[in-house]
Amino acid sequence: MSKLIISIFILSICGCSTYRVEGKLQNGEAAQICMGSTKLPDNVASSFVPIKDMPLLEKALGSPKKGKLCQGEAYISNENSNIIIFRAWNSTNSNSKLGNWWAFSKPSGKIATYRAEYEICYQWSPLDKLVSCTLKSNTKVVVGTGQSTECSEYLSYEVSDKQQIYIEDASSSLTDCTVFDGEFSWKEL
Repeated sequence: MSKLIISIFILSICGCSTYRVEGKLQNGEAAQICMGSTKLPDNVASSFVPIKDMPLLEKALGSPKKGKLCQGEAYISNENSNIIIFRAWNSTNSNSKLGNWWAFSKPSGKIATYRAEYEICYQWSPLDKLVSCTLKSNTKVVVGTGQSTECSEYLSYEVSDKQQIYIEDASSSLTDCTVFDGEFSWKEL
């Protein structure tokens, strides 16, 4: 009986010593746990092939409270694929129309919710325009979930499970773009 108790005690100590609560980054900061998945949505999964492209992936990944992606995977779009993607942008900055960050789904619902889900600070964009484009064949992208970001001392967004698409050079990677204006739409509470 005493051997059994000692064995259980030793196993319980070993089990506890390998349990990892949170990771550490090289600079000693606590690592954030990413939410969601880099697995492509079913409706577009057959249009991409996973690739290894560390330089592209590194451009898309961000540190905690700095935005970009929390986790990601690099893909290339197949030949003859027809993938329509969306981007809300800032009409006062025409260069933001074909920026790096895109989504598989058209924005809907409350603007504040969209900002939080995609970590878009109010300083970056009023989100008053929308563009939908077709991703060209053989385009490299990174798909992942959002990293936390700090917009100001009063506003920050936590990591998100919403998938985002990072495109290094959208102007040469997209075609057949359509632009939409944002309009007021108010719902009674």
